[in-house]
Amino acid sequence: MAIEVGTKAPEFTLKDNHGRTVSLAEFRGEKNVVLLFYPFAFTGVCTGELCELRDELPKFVNEDTQLLAVSNDSIHTLRVFAEQEGLEYPLLSDFWPHGEVSRAYGVFDEEKGCAVRGTFVIDKEGVVRWSVVNGLPDARDLNEYITALKAL
Repeated sequence: MAIEVGTKAPEFTLKDNHGRTVSLAEFRGEKNVVLLFYPFAFTGVCTGELCELRDELPKFVNEDTQLLAVSNDSIHTLRVFAEQEGLEYPLLSDFWPHGEVSRAYGVFDEEKGCAVRGTFVIDKEGVVRWSVVNGLPDARDLNEYITALKAL
């Protein structure tokens, strides 16, 4: 079960698609975070969602907000995926220990071995203020993220 709105977001440190270390804590007091979990790179629905974010990037990466997208793919897979799709925001690898961060947020599907489609809007103090969790085949509505960010 996904973590609840109003709770402190679990801390994490992961490598991005360029091998850089990214921690949730580095945004504390500075930026709201849109933390988006997706099943796998190079799949239809995931590619569509991430490209839609790419096309609206100024709404999600600016002086107040940082977008972080997490999958259970390796950093090498994520690097090629980002290059192919022109994704210029961090794609974080929750590859090893496999799904550790996805599990902490309650969005890891043990049977499938990947994260489901969970999104968490985390405020500057590190508290989850909004979330949505969809099953593997169900794309999320980008406008819901925008509405949640405006409410902060």
